[in-house]
Amino acid sequence: MNNAPHTRPAPPAATPSPEPTRYASAQTVPAADPSNPRAQPVQPTQPAPAQPAQSTQPAQPTQPTQPAPTGPAAMHPAPVLSARRLVMTYGTQGTATHALDGVDLDIARADSLAVMGPSGCGKTTLLHILAGILRPTSGTVRHDGTDLSSLGDRARTRMRRQDFGFVFQDGQLLPELTALENVILPRMLAGISRRTAAADARSWLDRLGLQGMHDRRPTQLSGGQAQRVAIARALAGRPSVVFADEPTGALDQTTGQSVLQILVDTCRESGASLVMVTHDAKVAAVCRRTVAMRDGRIAQEFVRPADAATETQAVAR
Repeated sequence: MNNAPHTRPAPPAATPSPEPTRYASAQTVPAADPSNPRAQPVQPTQPAPAQPAQSTQPAQPTQPTQPAPTGPAAMHPAPVLSARRLVMTYGTQGTATHALDGVDLDIARADSLAVMGPSGCGKTTLLHILAGILRPTSGTVRHDGTDLSSLGDRARTRMRRQDFGFVFQDGQLLPELTALENVILPRMLAGISRRTAAADARSWLDRLGLQGMHDRRPTQLSGGQAQRVAIARALAGRPSVVFADEPTGALDQTTGQSVLQILVDTCRESGASLVMVTHDAKVAAVCRRTVAMRDGRIAQEFVRPADAATETQAVAR
């Protein structure tokens, strides 16, 4: 009899049923590898979001290069004097005379301007309004940005003494004063000491060819010499603008041309603007600009190149 324990046979190993295939709504996700416990399920690849297309800006057009200004406007673009819509009426309604009828004008620093026209056209009235001697019926005049109409009488007088110079047809020298005293008087009235004013006056008189004539009175000078004293008086205070009303009208042609050339040259060298009233086209030709007036208005304007003005001045000599 066999006493060995009865051994039951092991039951057969269960066969694992295959994993059912799982489906994603939009993408199939494979199962993890069962032989690798660290393996992670593969995450579905998300499509990269589309980048918005960059808008191409049109190329900006190349700006044309502006030519650099030349002449007085290149050094001083802002005008030293500017007049807008000037009207000047004399008399009352019914008998009114319109000396100026809507004049616009700019004057650059160190520039020269001749105002031409027949008698009664308004050129002298325009000069007096620009110089602050007369007040216009309407319109504005600005000197270095200051409206002259905003100034009282004392301020206008001070401006004429310090900032403006004047040369008139007959010189308007005081007959009881010497040449030197005529030059220093306006400066002393402006508050300059006699010693400083006298030193400047002597320098200008010598510069204008009047050496040895400082102590002469106007009656002891020729017409051309007296006008040179008037030019020295106008420029001794280093004005920004010189106003000249027919400065050669009382002189003979030769003397007048000489005085005119001295006036233009000294204004240019000192940096002063020149505003000159004349009826003579030859006199006006030495200035860089000329405006022709008619019936209180600017009818025409002529601008000469710098080289042409230089040639005209050379011929005038």
